[in-house]
Amino acid sequence: MNENNRLSRVQILIQQKKYAEAEKTLNELLSTDAGNAHYLLYMAEIKLQMENYEMARKIIDSAIGISPDYADLYFQKSRIVQMQENYDEAEEVIRHAILLDPNNAGYYAFQAHLRLNRKKFKEALDIANRALEIEPENLLALNTRSTALTKLNRKEESFKTIEGALREDPNNAFTHANYGWSLLEKGDHKKAMEHFKESLKSDPDFEYAQSGILQAMKAKNPIYSLYLQYAFFMQKLTARYQWTVIIAFYLGFRILKGIAKSNEALQPYLIPLLIGLAIIAFSTWVINPIGNLFLRFNKYGQLLLSKKEKLSSGFVALSLAVFAVGLALYLILGDQRYLMVAFFGFAMMVPCSVMFAPTKFKDALLIYTIAMAAVGAGAIFLTFTTPVLVNTMSIVFLFGFVIFQWVANFLLIKENNR
Repeated sequence: MNENNRLSRVQILIQQKKYAEAEKTLNELLSTDAGNAHYLLYMAEIKLQMENYEMARKIIDSAIGISPDYADLYFQKSRIVQMQENYDEAEEVIRHAILLDPNNAGYYAFQAHLRLNRKKFKEALDIANRALEIEPENLLALNTRSTALTKLNRKEESFKTIEGALREDPNNAFTHANYGWSLLEKGDHKKAMEHFKESLKSDPDFEYAQSGILQAMKAKNPIYSLYLQYAFFMQKLTARYQWTVIIAFYLGFRILKGIAKSNEALQPYLIPLLIGLAIIAFSTWVINPIGNLFLRFNKYGQLLLSKKEKLSSGFVALSLAVFAVGLALYLILGDQRYLMVAFFGFAMMVPCSVMFAPTKFKDALLIYTIAMAAVGAGAIFLTFTTPVLVNTMSIVFLFGFVIFQWVANFLLIKENNR
Protein backbone atom coordinates (compact mmCIF):
# COMPACT_ATOMS: atom_id res chain seq x y z
CA MET A 1 0.00 0.00 0.00
CA ASN A 2 1.54 3.35 -1.07
CA GLU A 3 1.69 6.43 1.15
CA ASN A 4 -1.37 8.13 -0.40
CA ASN A 5 -3.50 5.04 0.10
CA ARG A 6 -2.32 4.74 3.69
CA LEU A 7 -3.14 8.37 4.37
CA SER A 8 -6.60 7.89 2.83
CA ARG A 9 -7.04 4.89 5.10
CA VAL A 10 -6.11 7.06 8.12
CA GLN A 11 -8.76 9.63 7.11
CA ILE A 12 -11.44 6.94 6.78
CA LEU A 13 -10.51 5.36 10.13
CA ILE A 14 -10.75 8.75 11.86
CA GLN A 15 -14.21 9.29 10.34
CA GLN A 16 -15.19 5.84 11.63
CA LYS A 17 -13.77 6.73 15.08
CA LYS A 18 -11.32 3.83 14.89
CA TYR A 19 -8.56 5.90 16.41
CA ALA A 20 -6.26 3.09 17.56
CA GLU A 21 -6.12 1.63 14.03
CA ALA A 22 -5.62 5.09 12.52
CA GLU A 23 -2.75 5.79 14.92
CA LYS A 24 -1.11 2.47 14.08
CA THR A 25 -1.21 3.20 10.34
CA LEU A 26 0.02 6.74 10.88
CA ASN A 27 2.92 5.54 13.04
CA GLU A 28 3.98 3.32 10.15
CA LEU A 29 4.07 6.38 7.89
CA LEU A 30 5.94 8.46 10.49
CA SER A 31 8.53 5.70 10.93
CA THR A 32 9.70 6.45 7.36
CA ASP A 33 9.20 10.24 7.50
CA ALA A 34 9.19 11.51 11.10
CA GLY A 35 9.37 15.15 10.05
CA ASN A 36 6.31 15.12 7.80
CA ALA A 37 4.09 17.95 9.09
CA HIS A 38 1.07 16.57 7.22
CA TYR A 39 1.34 13.25 9.05
CA LEU A 40 1.78 15.06 12.35
CA LEU A 41 -1.37 17.08 11.60
CA TYR A 42 -3.38 13.86 11.40
CA MET A 43 -1.71 12.46 14.52
CA ALA A 44 -2.72 15.60 16.40
CA GLU A 45 -6.28 15.12 15.12
CA ILE A 46 -6.32 11.56 16.49
CA LYS A 47 -5.11 12.74 19.90
CA LEU A 48 -7.67 15.56 19.83
CA GLN A 49 -10.50 13.12 19.13
CA MET A 50 -9.23 10.87 21.92
CA GLU A 51 -9.31 13.93 24.24
CA ASN A 52 -5.57 13.73 24.90
CA TYR A 53 -5.21 17.48 24.49
CA GLU A 54 -1.73 17.84 25.98
CA MET A 55 -0.26 15.30 23.58
CA ALA A 56 -2.20 16.81 20.66
CA ARG A 57 -0.72 20.20 21.47
CA LYS A 58 2.85 18.85 21.72
CA ILE A 59 2.48 17.15 18.34
CA ILE A 60 1.02 20.22 16.62
CA ASP A 61 3.68 22.52 18.12
CA SER A 62 6.32 20.13 16.79
CA ALA A 63 4.71 20.23 13.34
CA ILE A 64 4.61 24.06 13.39
CA GLY A 65 8.31 24.06 14.21
CA ILE A 66 8.90 21.98 11.08
CA SER A 67 6.51 23.91 8.77
CA PRO A 68 5.81 27.38 10.26
CA ASP A 69 3.98 28.55 7.10
CA TYR A 70 1.50 25.65 6.94
CA ALA A 71 -1.83 27.32 7.75
CA ASP A 72 -3.73 24.11 8.58
CA LEU A 73 -1.39 23.51 11.52
CA TYR A 74 -2.51 26.77 13.15
CA PHE A 75 -6.15 25.93 12.48
CA GLN A 76 -5.60 22.58 14.20
CA LYS A 77 -3.80 24.22 17.11
CA SER A 78 -6.67 26.68 17.55
CA ARG A 79 -9.10 23.75 17.82
CA ILE A 80 -6.85 22.05 20.38
CA VAL A 81 -6.29 25.04 22.66
CA GLN A 82 -10.02 25.82 22.54
CA MET A 83 -10.66 22.36 24.02
CA GLN A 84 -8.09 23.26 26.70
CA GLU A 85 -10.23 26.35 27.38
CA ASN A 86 -7.48 28.74 26.31
CA TYR A 87 -9.89 30.93 24.34
CA ASP A 88 -7.67 33.98 23.94
CA GLU A 89 -4.89 31.84 22.50
CA ALA A 90 -7.34 29.97 20.27
CA GLU A 91 -8.44 33.26 18.72
CA GLU A 92 -4.88 34.47 18.30
CA VAL A 93 -3.85 31.24 16.56
CA ILE A 94 -6.81 31.17 14.16
CA ARG A 95 -6.04 34.78 13.19
CA HIS A 96 -2.54 33.63 12.23
CA ALA A 97 -4.02 30.84 10.09
CA ILE A 98 -6.18 33.44 8.30
CA LEU A 99 -3.13 35.63 7.69
CA LEU A 100 -1.41 32.69 6.02
CA ASP A 101 -4.48 31.72 3.97
CA PRO A 102 -7.04 34.56 3.85
CA ASN A 103 -9.33 32.73 1.40
CA ASN A 104 -10.06 29.65 3.50
CA ALA A 105 -13.72 29.65 4.54
CA GLY A 106 -13.14 27.01 7.20
CA TYR A 107 -10.79 29.29 9.13
CA TYR A 108 -13.31 32.14 9.15
CA ALA A 109 -16.07 29.72 10.15
CA PHE A 110 -14.05 28.52 13.13
CA GLN A 111 -13.16 32.09 14.10
CA ALA A 112 -16.88 32.91 14.00
CA HIS A 113 -17.56 29.84 16.15
CA LEU A 114 -15.05 31.09 18.74
CA ARG A 115 -16.65 34.54 18.77
CA LEU A 116 -20.08 32.93 19.19
CA ASN A 117 -18.89 30.92 22.19
CA ARG A 118 -17.68 34.15 23.77
CA LYS A 119 -21.10 35.80 23.25
CA LYS A 120 -19.84 38.22 20.61
CA PHE A 121 -22.92 37.50 18.53
CA LYS A 122 -22.71 40.40 16.06
CA GLU A 123 -19.02 39.74 15.39
CA ALA A 124 -19.73 36.02 14.99
CA LEU A 125 -22.45 36.81 12.46
CA ASP A 126 -20.19 39.14 10.44
CA ILE A 127 -17.33 36.62 10.33
CA ALA A 128 -19.68 33.73 9.45
CA ASN A 129 -21.03 35.86 6.58
CA ARG A 130 -17.44 36.38 5.41
CA ALA A 131 -16.91 32.60 5.39
CA LEU A 132 -20.12 32.10 3.41
CA GLU A 133 -19.02 34.65 0.81
CA ILE A 134 -16.08 32.35 0.11
CA GLU A 135 -17.93 29.03 0.50
CA PRO A 136 -21.74 29.38 0.61
CA GLU A 137 -22.25 25.73 1.65
CA ASN A 138 -19.82 25.73 4.60
CA LEU A 139 -21.77 23.92 7.33
CA LEU A 140 -19.96 25.35 10.35
CA ALA A 141 -20.45 28.87 9.02
CA LEU A 142 -24.14 28.21 8.31
CA ASN A 143 -24.68 26.75 11.79
CA THR A 144 -22.78 29.58 13.45
CA ARG A 145 -24.70 32.18 11.46
CA SER A 146 -27.99 30.55 12.45
CA THR A 147 -27.15 30.48 16.16
CA ALA A 148 -25.85 34.05 16.13
CA LEU A 149 -29.09 35.20 14.49
CA THR A 150 -31.12 33.36 17.14
CA LYS A 151 -29.18 35.07 19.92
CA LEU A 152 -29.72 38.42 18.19
CA ASN A 153 -33.49 37.70 18.15
CA ARG A 154 -33.55 37.44 14.36
CA LYS A 155 -35.21 34.05 14.51
CA GLU A 156 -36.83 33.95 11.04
CA GLU A 157 -33.46 34.57 9.37
CA SER A 158 -31.94 31.99 11.70
CA PHE A 159 -34.35 29.25 10.66
CA LYS A 160 -33.88 30.02 6.95
CA THR A 161 -30.14 29.66 7.43
CA ILE A 162 -30.31 26.38 9.34
CA GLU A 163 -32.77 24.96 6.81
CA GLY A 164 -30.25 25.86 4.12
CA ALA A 165 -27.61 23.93 6.06
CA LEU A 166 -29.91 20.90 6.19
CA ARG A 167 -30.38 21.07 2.43
CA GLU A 168 -26.60 20.90 2.05
CA ASP A 169 -26.35 17.85 4.31
CA PRO A 170 -29.72 16.43 5.46
CA ASN A 171 -28.10 13.91 7.82
CA ASN A 172 -25.57 16.15 9.54
CA ALA A 173 -25.72 15.47 13.31
CA PHE A 174 -24.46 18.89 14.35
CA THR A 175 -26.91 20.77 12.12
CA HIS A 176 -29.90 18.79 13.40
CA ALA A 177 -28.79 19.31 17.02
CA ASN A 178 -28.21 23.02 16.40
CA TYR A 179 -31.66 23.31 14.83
CA GLY A 180 -33.11 21.54 17.87
CA TRP A 181 -31.55 24.01 20.30
CA SER A 182 -32.82 26.96 18.24
CA LEU A 183 -36.32 25.49 18.33
CA LEU A 184 -36.06 24.97 22.09
CA GLU A 185 -35.14 28.62 22.48
CA LYS A 186 -38.17 29.48 20.35
CA GLY A 187 -40.30 27.36 22.72
CA ASP A 188 -41.13 24.54 20.28
CA HIS A 189 -39.96 21.50 22.26
CA LYS A 190 -41.91 19.01 20.10
CA LYS A 191 -40.20 19.95 16.84
CA ALA A 192 -36.89 20.31 18.70
CA MET A 193 -37.24 16.70 19.87
CA GLU A 194 -37.58 15.54 16.24
CA HIS A 195 -34.29 17.17 15.25
CA PHE A 196 -32.45 15.88 18.31
CA LYS A 197 -33.60 12.37 17.42
CA GLU A 198 -32.42 12.84 13.84
CA SER A 199 -29.05 14.01 15.17
CA LEU A 200 -28.70 10.93 17.37
CA LYS A 201 -29.55 8.67 14.43
CA SER A 202 -26.43 9.95 12.71
CA ASP A 203 -24.28 10.03 15.85
CA PRO A 204 -25.74 8.13 18.86
CA ASP A 205 -22.99 9.42 21.17
CA PHE A 206 -23.33 13.12 20.30
CA GLU A 207 -23.51 14.85 23.71
CA TYR A 208 -24.85 18.12 22.27
CA ALA A 209 -27.91 16.28 20.96
CA GLN A 210 -28.25 14.11 24.08
CA SER A 211 -28.28 17.20 26.28
CA GLY A 212 -30.82 18.81 23.99
CA ILE A 213 -33.19 15.86 24.03
CA LEU A 214 -33.10 15.86 27.84
CA GLN A 215 -34.07 19.52 27.89
CA ALA A 216 -36.83 18.91 25.33
CA MET A 217 -38.24 16.10 27.47
CA LYS A 218 -38.26 18.30 30.57
CA ALA A 219 -39.71 21.22 28.60
CA LYS A 220 -42.97 19.27 28.26
CA ASN A 221 -43.62 20.57 31.78
CA PRO A 222 -44.85 24.19 31.39
CA ILE A 223 -43.07 25.29 34.58
CA TYR A 224 -39.77 23.88 33.38
CA SER A 225 -40.40 25.42 29.96
CA LEU A 226 -40.59 28.86 31.63
CA TYR A 227 -37.36 28.16 33.51
CA LEU A 228 -35.70 27.15 30.23
CA GLN A 229 -36.61 30.49 28.66
CA TYR A 230 -35.06 32.24 31.68
CA ALA A 231 -31.92 30.11 31.26
CA PHE A 232 -31.68 31.00 27.56
CA PHE A 233 -32.11 34.67 28.45
CA MET A 234 -29.28 34.52 31.00
CA GLN A 235 -27.01 32.59 28.64
CA LYS A 236 -27.24 35.39 26.10
CA LEU A 237 -25.89 37.90 28.61
CA THR A 238 -22.23 38.55 29.29
CA ALA A 239 -20.92 38.20 32.85
CA ARG A 240 -21.48 41.89 33.62
CA TYR A 241 -25.16 41.78 32.70
CA GLN A 242 -25.73 38.42 34.36
CA TRP A 243 -24.46 39.96 37.61
CA THR A 244 -26.63 43.02 36.99
CA VAL A 245 -29.75 40.81 36.83
CA ILE A 246 -28.78 38.86 39.98
CA ILE A 247 -27.87 41.94 42.04
CA ALA A 248 -30.94 43.86 40.83
CA PHE A 249 -33.16 40.95 41.89
CA TYR A 250 -31.44 40.76 45.29
CA LEU A 251 -31.64 44.51 45.93
CA GLY A 252 -35.24 44.67 44.71
CA PHE A 253 -36.16 41.85 47.09
CA ARG A 254 -34.44 43.63 50.01
CA ILE A 255 -36.15 46.95 49.21
CA LEU A 256 -39.60 45.34 49.00
CA LYS A 257 -38.93 43.50 52.25
CA GLY A 258 -37.98 46.77 53.95
CA ILE A 259 -41.12 48.50 52.65
CA ALA A 260 -43.30 45.62 53.86
CA LYS A 261 -41.67 45.72 57.28
CA SER A 262 -42.25 49.44 57.74
CA ASN A 263 -45.71 49.69 56.17
CA GLU A 264 -48.37 47.37 57.57
CA ALA A 265 -50.99 48.57 55.07
CA LEU A 266 -48.94 47.20 52.18
CA GLN A 267 -48.07 43.88 53.82
CA PRO A 268 -51.10 41.95 52.44
CA TYR A 269 -49.86 42.79 48.94
CA LEU A 270 -46.10 42.69 49.40
CA ILE A 271 -45.75 39.56 51.51
CA PRO A 272 -47.31 37.25 48.86
CA LEU A 273 -45.12 38.97 46.25
CA LEU A 274 -42.00 38.41 48.38
CA ILE A 275 -42.91 34.76 48.91
CA GLY A 276 -43.43 34.35 45.16
CA LEU A 277 -40.07 35.97 44.37
CA ALA A 278 -38.33 33.76 46.94
CA ILE A 279 -39.89 30.65 45.41
CA ILE A 280 -38.83 31.74 41.93
CA ALA A 281 -35.25 32.38 43.08
CA PHE A 282 -35.06 29.04 44.89
CA SER A 283 -36.60 27.14 41.98
CA THR A 284 -33.90 28.34 39.55
CA TRP A 285 -31.42 26.29 41.61
CA VAL A 286 -33.36 23.05 42.01
CA ILE A 287 -35.71 22.76 39.04
CA ASN A 288 -33.13 21.19 36.73
CA PRO A 289 -32.12 18.30 39.07
CA ILE A 290 -35.76 17.79 40.06
CA GLY A 291 -36.55 17.52 36.36
CA ASN A 292 -33.75 14.96 36.05
CA LEU A 293 -35.25 13.06 38.98
CA PHE A 294 -38.51 12.60 37.10
CA LEU A 295 -36.59 11.53 34.00
CA ARG A 296 -35.05 8.70 36.00
CA PHE A 297 -38.49 7.08 35.89
CA ASN A 298 -38.58 7.46 32.10
CA LYS A 299 -37.19 4.44 30.22
CA TYR A 300 -35.54 6.62 27.58
CA GLY A 301 -34.63 9.56 29.81
CA GLN A 302 -32.67 7.52 32.33
CA LEU A 303 -30.41 6.24 29.54
CA LEU A 304 -29.46 9.81 28.59
CA LEU A 305 -28.76 11.08 32.10
CA SER A 306 -25.10 11.03 33.11
CA LYS A 307 -23.94 9.45 36.35
CA LYS A 308 -23.38 12.91 37.86
CA GLU A 309 -26.83 14.10 36.83
CA LYS A 310 -28.38 11.05 38.46
CA LEU A 311 -26.35 11.57 41.65
CA SER A 312 -27.20 15.26 41.84
CA SER A 313 -30.92 14.63 41.36
CA GLY A 314 -30.78 11.85 43.97
CA PHE A 315 -29.16 14.09 46.59
CA VAL A 316 -31.65 16.87 45.89
CA ALA A 317 -34.47 14.34 46.38
CA LEU A 318 -32.87 13.14 49.63
CA SER A 319 -32.56 16.74 50.86
CA LEU A 320 -36.21 17.35 49.99
CA ALA A 321 -37.17 14.22 51.95
CA VAL A 322 -35.17 15.43 54.98
CA PHE A 323 -36.95 18.79 54.76
CA ALA A 324 -40.38 17.11 54.57
CA VAL A 325 -39.67 14.73 57.47
CA GLY A 326 -38.28 17.53 59.67
CA LEU A 327 -41.27 19.75 58.95
CA ALA A 328 -43.74 16.91 59.54
CA LEU A 329 -42.16 15.96 62.88
CA TYR A 330 -42.23 19.59 63.98
CA LEU A 331 -45.93 19.89 63.12
CA ILE A 332 -46.74 16.56 64.84
CA LEU A 333 -44.53 16.85 67.94
CA GLY A 334 -44.24 20.61 68.28
CA ASP A 335 -40.50 20.21 68.94
CA GLN A 336 -38.61 23.18 67.52
CA ARG A 337 -35.43 21.14 67.14
CA TYR A 338 -36.98 19.52 64.08
CA LEU A 339 -37.10 22.92 62.42
CA MET A 340 -33.30 22.70 62.24
CA VAL A 341 -33.65 19.35 60.45
CA ALA A 342 -36.16 20.88 58.05
CA PHE A 343 -33.94 23.89 57.36
CA PHE A 344 -30.93 21.60 56.81
CA GLY A 345 -32.83 19.61 54.17
CA PHE A 346 -34.21 22.75 52.54
CA ALA A 347 -30.81 24.48 52.36
CA MET A 348 -28.91 21.42 51.11
CA MET A 349 -31.08 21.24 47.98
CA VAL A 350 -29.22 24.28 46.62
CA PRO A 351 -25.61 23.01 46.79
CA CYS A 352 -26.67 19.48 45.83
CA SER A 353 -28.28 20.85 42.68
CA VAL A 354 -24.97 22.20 41.27
CA MET A 355 -22.28 20.25 43.12
CA PHE A 356 -21.09 18.54 39.91
CA ALA A 357 -21.37 21.60 37.65
CA PRO A 358 -18.11 22.21 35.74
CA THR A 359 -16.12 25.25 36.85
CA LYS A 360 -12.63 26.67 36.40
CA PHE A 361 -11.79 25.36 39.86
CA LYS A 362 -12.20 21.60 39.72
CA ASP A 363 -14.52 20.10 42.37
CA ALA A 364 -14.87 23.47 44.17
CA LEU A 365 -18.66 23.21 44.37
CA LEU A 366 -18.52 19.55 45.39
CA ILE A 367 -16.06 20.30 48.22
CA TYR A 368 -18.20 23.22 49.41
CA THR A 369 -21.30 20.98 49.36
CA ILE A 370 -19.59 18.27 51.42
CA ALA A 371 -18.36 20.90 53.90
CA MET A 372 -21.89 22.33 54.23
CA ALA A 373 -23.34 18.86 54.80
CA ALA A 374 -20.76 18.18 57.53
CA VAL A 375 -21.38 21.51 59.28
CA GLY A 376 -25.15 21.06 59.02
CA ALA A 377 -25.00 17.54 60.43
CA GLY A 378 -22.86 18.86 63.30
CA ALA A 379 -25.38 21.63 63.95
CA ILE A 380 -28.23 19.10 64.15
CA PHE A 381 -26.21 16.90 66.49
CA LEU A 382 -25.57 19.84 68.85
CA THR A 383 -29.22 20.90 68.65
CA PHE A 384 -30.36 17.48 69.89
CA THR A 385 -27.59 16.94 72.48
CA THR A 386 -27.47 20.38 74.12
CA PRO A 387 -30.17 22.65 75.55
CA VAL A 388 -29.25 25.38 73.04
CA LEU A 389 -31.51 25.47 69.99
CA VAL A 390 -29.31 27.76 67.89
CA ASN A 391 -25.62 26.91 68.23
CA THR A 392 -22.39 28.13 66.65
CA MET A 393 -22.43 25.47 63.94
CA SER A 394 -26.00 26.28 62.92
CA ILE A 395 -24.99 29.94 62.51
CA VAL A 396 -21.97 28.87 60.44
CA PHE A 397 -24.27 26.68 58.33
CA LEU A 398 -26.67 29.58 57.73
CA PHE A 399 -23.87 31.90 56.64
CA GLY A 400 -22.41 29.09 54.52
CA PHE A 401 -25.78 28.70 52.78
CA VAL A 402 -26.02 32.42 51.99
CA ILE A 403 -22.39 32.66 50.83
CA PHE A 404 -22.70 29.51 48.72
CA GLN A 405 -25.23 31.17 46.43
CA TRP A 406 -22.82 34.03 45.66
CA VAL A 407 -19.81 31.70 45.29
CA ALA A 408 -21.74 29.33 43.02
CA ASN A 409 -23.02 32.21 40.88
CA PHE A 410 -19.47 33.57 40.59
CA LEU A 411 -18.06 30.20 39.49
CA LEU A 412 -20.92 29.33 37.14
CA ILE A 413 -20.95 32.76 35.49
CA LYS A 414 -17.18 32.60 35.06
CA GLU A 415 -17.53 29.18 33.41
CA ASN A 416 -20.34 30.48 31.16
CA ASN A 417 -18.29 33.47 29.98
CA ARG A 418 -15.08 32.55 28.20
